[in-house]
Amino acid sequence: QVQLAESGGALVQAGGSLRLSCTVSGLPSSRYVMGWFRLASGKEREFVAGINWSGDDTLYVNSVKGRFTISRDNAKNTMFLQMNSLKVEDTAVYYCAAGGGPTYGASSRNYAYWGQGTQVTVSS
Repeated sequence: QVQLAESGGALVQAGGSLRLSCTVSGLPSSRYVMGWFRLASGKEREFVAGINWSGDDTLYVNSVKGRFTISRDNAKNTMFLQMNSLKVEDTAVYYCAAGGGPTYGASSRNYAYWGQGTQVTVSS
């Protein structure tokens, strides 16, 4: 059974940094795209970042470009989201996702498997 587990969410001051991790188990290989989504209170689920299976190509929502960095370590079956210069509006539950196809874009349909989420709260 495929399982994704996020960790690293915390309460942090605006301007601070956090690193989220997502560990994948149950997939036959590391050749799958991965992405991060977030769900803020009162808002719809939003795509944050995506990465191809080899980790050499990425995509970000405009609001996090230059502040967030997505990466992966296939040897450890783990994906990361380094979040710097955090803003209050980054507050949300962050979810990792994985899919077996080549597309890692904003559509949630690119990702077949989802984690349970980790809470990120940024205080002013």
